[in-house]
Amino acid sequence: MTKDQIFEFFRRLAEDNPAPETELEYGNAYQLVVAVALSAQATDVGVNKATRALFREVETPQAMLALGEDGLKEHIKTIGLFNSKAKNVIALSQLLVDEYGGEVPDTREDLVRLPGVGRKTANVVLNCWFGQETFAVDTHILRVGNRTGLAKGKTPEQVEAKLEKRVPQPFRLGAHHWLILHGRYICKARTPECWRCPVVDLCSYRKKVLEKPKGR
Repeated sequence: MTKDQIFEFFRRLAEDNPAPETELEYGNAYQLVVAVALSAQATDVGVNKATRALFREVETPQAMLALGEDGLKEHIKTIGLFNSKAKNVIALSQLLVDEYGGEVPDTREDLVRLPGVGRKTANVVLNCWFGQETFAVDTHILRVGNRTGLAKGKTPEQVEAKLEKRVPQPFRLGAHHWLILHGRYICKARTPECWRCPVVDLCSYRKKVLEKPKGR
């Protein structure tokens, strides 16, 4: 895509959804860290179902430690890999209490020190809570970046680097939200719904599905 095409790509997505945000539910920075850590290889819908009752009870890392690993498992047992995720959440809560006064740090370097928090999770927290222009590349963004020609790369890190260079203002803060939602609801993995895509003419994907399949 050219610079003009990239600008128009995001302009249309922004016009369609002026205030994009994560579909994960949370009330503060700590709950956001926990929710994103739990969302690895799980859907936002599934995480939200598990965390609604949890977050009514737990708002701080201190409260999570009081709940304990077994108590946490009871809340999140419907989420994949819940045993290892529970262990990580307890460990990251302990680290936050021990080294950060129970507060969530606002740098990527500090966030990735937390057990179960990788670069993608850190980028989500920096973007959604601290308002930093980061690009949290998940499977949806990896797919959309490569399919459309917006940001091609074999790894999330490569796609992130391309987005960092190519996404213009005023779209940088909301870019990863638009791309995730576009991948989740339109540019789907199995059958992209090109027939209703607002940026179909800007996309370089060669196997566009321009007619809605019967029965859909």
